[in-house]
Amino acid sequence: MHMLNPHCGVERDPRGIVRLTICNAGSLNILNSAAIKGVREGIEVLATERTIRALVIAGQSEKSMIGGADIKEMATLDQASAEKFISGLRDLCEAARAFPAPVIARIPGWCLGGGLEFAAACDFRIASHDSKYAMPEVRVGIPSVIHAALLPRLIGWGRARWLIMTAATIDAPTALNWGLVDVVAAEGALDAEVEKTIEAILECGPEAMRSQKALLKQWEELPLKESVNLSVGVFGEAYLTGEPQRLMQGFINRKR
Repeated sequence: MHMLNPHCGVERDPRGIVRLTICNAGSLNILNSAAIKGVREGIEVLATERTIRALVIAGQSEKSMIGGADIKEMATLDQASAEKFISGLRDLCEAARAFPAPVIARIPGWCLGGGLEFAAACDFRIASHDSKYAMPEVRVGIPSVIHAALLPRLIGWGRARWLIMTAATIDAPTALNWGLVDVVAAEGALDAEVEKTIEAILECGPEAMRSQKALLKQWEELPLKESVNLSVGVFGEAYLTGEPQRLMQGFINRKR
């Protein structure tokens, strides 16, 4: 594993798959300001590499991908430092959301608060059979903020309210049923399920995938008519990459 910085370990494979392991954040991968900054910087460096087909985010242990934000640090904050702290976490989540290639969250164990906000900012959430989810902020005197705003879009307003306003913990089957995660792996099969997702991504055109991710992000923000009309030009631009010609011809040749 190559260390980009003390909090970011990177492993690459020849297919263009990069696994970023969040390091030196304790057994539960609890993020303090230094870890937040390190992981964000690592993701932003990787975002410049056009050869990356997918980015997998993992924790150093099987207890968590990101357990949450550091309560010990948050307990010492005042209004100004609280805004600085949460802005850093916002920028980390946004780095995943804005990453040009698909981002896969590999979720074992606990996924709480800031960890769940980060997971929501990823494209795919692949979970272990025993993973658990909660937004416990209101129990410690703070509201759930930043990318918790993605939760109503993922799971609907009622379920988002329930998670955020009761601080309830839900298990993996419930998270799957709600649409909070995409896949729940059988025991011992988390990496195999991550690999299945990677294989599906690798079947697709890399330029088309980047274009699709960028479009989806814009669709989240724009009114429907603008979303529809904007995508006409994006469709046309796809033909400048050569991918449609190559992949469609391959499809036609297979059909013969």
